[in-house]
Amino acid sequence: MSTPTSPHEDRMHSEEFLHTLMRRQLKLSIACAAAFLVGLIGLPLINYYQPALMATRVAGFTLSWLLLGVLCFPLVWVIAWIFIRRSIALEDDEVKSVKR
Repeated sequence: MSTPTSPHEDRMHSEEFLHTLMRRQLKLSIACAAAFLVGLIGLPLINYYQPALMATRVAGFTLSWLLLGVLCFPLVWVIAWIFIRRSIALEDDEVKSVKR
């Protein structure tokens, strides 16, 4: 015997639900990728246009190496953490909207 499904479960697996969720997650992905690209492209630009600033020593490193070698990885982790948290929140929000 098959178990009856509730109307909420049917809507939750509908094409409209999935397209809405995918569209919202695409916007989030683009925003996170843009933040990453700003950092990735911004560092060489700052090195090129502000060489004296990037040669400044901070904690034993030049500012250029501090940003590239030390702070780059935490930036990626923060972007990933924001993406995961926001993605889960989007999914929860969509599920709540279907259940209403």
